[in-house]
Amino acid sequence: MAAHVAGDPRAFDEIVRRHTDRLWAFAVRTLGDSHEASDALQEALLSAFRAADRWRGEASVSTWLHRIVYHACLDRVRHRRTHRADPLDDGTDVPVPRDAMADRMTVLAVDEALARLPEAQRAAVVLVDMEGLSIAEAAAALGVREGTVKSRAARGRYRLAVLLGHLRPGGGNDGGLAGVEAPGGDVSSPAGGER
Repeated sequence: MAAHVAGDPRAFDEIVRRHTDRLWAFAVRTLGDSHEASDALQEALLSAFRAADRWRGEASVSTWLHRIVYHACLDRVRHRRTHRADPLDDGTDVPVPRDAMADRMTVLAVDEALARLPEAQRAAVVLVDMEGLSIAEAAAALGVREGTVKSRAARGRYRLAVLLGHLRPGGGNDGGLAGVEAPGGDVSSPAGGER
């Protein structure tokens, strides 16, 4: 190892020759897959080659190399866990295609409900919830304070929830707002404007 660090171009080849068989067996036992073990060993030896100047001699070269191979194997196991793709079997449910007509009806219902909102509430809901602007950005765009945008968006969301209640499973709302308590304790009325 000292010769490799000193610049001897053949020294690392000798390290590999001396330790590869045991490191290979260790990687195969750790991973249980010869292809994965081959890749892990190759990565580990490359890491050892690059990090040889950090070996301080506190552990034997063999112990140091085993530690590097072990970490390369752990990296492979982590990668396998996060990228595992199990094939579908015959008993797996396949997603049902979406109903294009139902989707279109939902879009129309949402558009109609948005049109029934007071303009200030509609603008706040559209900017914040549909366009993804922050409260500060929406406030700047509308020329109002942030608290006003929050209030308008909350009231608009509430009204939309009531108007679109029939879209929820088990929802049978007629879409009316009369007598419904809105955020802040106000009672909404369909003809009522921003409060």
